Amino acid sequence: MKKKFVLILMAAFILVLLAACDGDNSSDGTGESDSEEASGNLVVYTARDQTVVDKVVEMFNEEYPDIQVDVLTMGAQEIMERVRGEKSNPGGDFWWGGTQSAFMQAADEDLLEPFTPSFDDAIEPEHKDPEGRWYGEMLLPEVIMINSDVLDKESGPKDWDDLLDEEWKDEIIIRGVLPSGTMRTIYASMIYRQDPNDPEKGYEWLEKLDANTKEYAQDPTNLYLKLARQEGTLSLWNLQDILIQAHANNQPFDYIYPESGAPILVDAVGIIKDAKNKENAELFYEFLFDSETVVELSEETYQIPSRNDIDPDAMPDWYNELELKELDLDWEVLSENEMDWMDYWDNNIKDQN
Repeated sequence: MKKKFVLILMAAFILVLLAACDGDNSSDGTGESDSEEASGNLVVYTARDQTVVDKVVEMFNEEYPDIQVDVLTMGAQEIMERVRGEKSNPGGDFWWGGTQSAFMQAADEDLLEPFTPSFDDAIEPEHKDPEGRWYGEMLLPEVIMINSDVLDKESGPKDWDDLLDEEWKDEIIIRGVLPSGTMRTIYASMIYRQDPNDPEKGYEWLEKLDANTKEYAQDPTNLYLKLARQEGTLSLWNLQDILIQAHANNQPFDYIYPESGAPILVDAVGIIKDAKNKENAELFYEFLFDSETVVELSEETYQIPSRNDIDPDAMPDWYNELELKELDLDWEVLSENEMDWMDYWDNNIKDQN
């Protein structure tokens, strides 16, 4: 009887050990247990192109099938205003896509949650917040967009100042400026480019651009439609979205990289302060910057990664052939002055020339 009792105790002890081993395996750092156990909700506010959004959410749910991802798409400035308005009761968890100027402002207003991700060392200091409140996901050159059925790199304007020539009057369609982080940055960069200490010179430049602008489109979809219909032949837009529209959506679009250089945005991400689903937001953060995700998005959605440790041989040909020339800009100055400069443009320049 005693022997039987001992055997039962030994069997129970072995079962306990096996259970402990299973628990150890679930936290072995492979990420498999995270994928299996992660569940709940994730609310993402994004200014990214819908093609990119659909692709990334699908990839994320392949790894985390039990996380329900709800995405609200809007302009970067609209996200800023929404996050600011919801500060006491956040409706979103993760802010995906916006200029470093917007994220710097959001950090200053205590709208973002500090987080130090695993890839921290792979991001240059100028591409992230020193307190971990935002990280640049990718680099986004702002270029001259053309209808490739009408213009090519030889016949189109070669640089920013060429856009002011009489030749391009009523050929330019601009995405509505104030709701768009991309457009606000381009316009603020044009003011800075003239003289950051004297915005009047930049305002004069934008007055001439306004005189050549046929229309301000209400959103990117409207912009693409009007350019494809040849209601205009030129715009100012970001390189990634132009390439997506041209190659993924078969739109007649191409780009001209300005000879004097382009504003190169750091398109950033961050966790919203007091997010209700913070752990899932952290998982999404890590997933976006995972090296395999980075390479796949570069191949399929034309992203220029901010990570500095990606093997160039793993990157697509278009990326390795790209020669980036950056306008010399002080992003602190742009962040401090963008709102005032754009308010002046909206009230005193838009549609008045």
